Amino acid sequence: MRKIIIIALTLVVGASFCQANAEKKDKKKKKAATQMPAVVLNTPSDSISFASGMAVTEGLTNYIKQQYGVEEAFLDDFVRGFEDAVKSNFDDPVKAYSAGIQIAKMVKERMLSDISSSLATVSDSVQAPLFYQGFIAALKNDTTLISSNDANKLFKGCMEKVAEIKAKKKLEEDAKKAAQAETNRKAGEQFLAENKLREGVKTTPSGLQYIVLTQGNGAIPKADDEVIVKYEGSLIDGTVFDSSYKRTEQTNKFRANQLIKGWTEALTMMPVGSKWKLFIPQELAYGKRDMGEIPPCSTLIFTLELIDIVK
Repeated sequence: MRKIIIIALTLVVGASFCQANAEKKDKKKKKAATQMPAVVLNTPSDSISFASGMAVTEGLTNYIKQQYGVEEAFLDDFVRGFEDAVKSNFDDPVKAYSAGIQIAKMVKERMLSDISSSLATVSDSVQAPLFYQGFIAALKNDTTLISSNDANKLFKGCMEKVAEIKAKKKLEEDAKKAAQAETNRKAGEQFLAENKLREGVKTTPSGLQYIVLTQGNGAIPKADDEVIVKYEGSLIDGTVFDSSYKRTEQTNKFRANQLIKGWTEALTMMPVGSKWKLFIPQELAYGKRDMGEIPPCSTLIFTLELIDIVK
């Protein structure tokens, strides 16, 4: 009995060895068959053709690294893919294979990350291997584990929950912003009511307040004039949100009528050479708009110098 088992094992090993050798020989044959033909440059046309192919690769290694993430160590694999595509004459199977690679890259870098991020709020984390398997199963019409209809219902239900959570969060954020905007508006009104009583503060019919720090004696800009100015802007709590004085080039050019209303009004009253301090009500500034460092309904303070009018 033992002798029979040993003989059987020997036959199995021998068969495996023969099969391995056969596969090895087959691979060598395939490799030989798919190698690019030897290059011989016999004519001027041969030379310019070959040289052109070489010349257009200038900078290619950097491009494929930046565009496709292919390191130079894997350039042989890139060349093999290029050769296979050329030899196939870009037939349908190669086009399909190439499309599969590109779609897989897109799914991994965009779709999967977006879905994982969205569904994290309503379910367990999305597992990449199973996501890919589900993707492939749908393409193959494999409904062994779950039907397409049930898959769509499950996914759609989760995404609807995500949308509900986002909508609720947005409502809460909007309510919070509206409350803060109202607080800013009231604080600005109180500030302006007290500020207009200060010595030297002038108030225009629109509600703009200003103090003349330096009175210039130059021309006064018209609304459609382009002006050269220096400025610094802050909130009523003293937070500076912008300042030309802190830049290398301290002056800026603006069209007077393309600015917030408070600036346009002040500039069309200021002679060149003037330096004013402006106190601008929120309705003459950015109003309810959220400007990042400038919260909605903020009263603004500017130090503004009119350097010149662009001729």
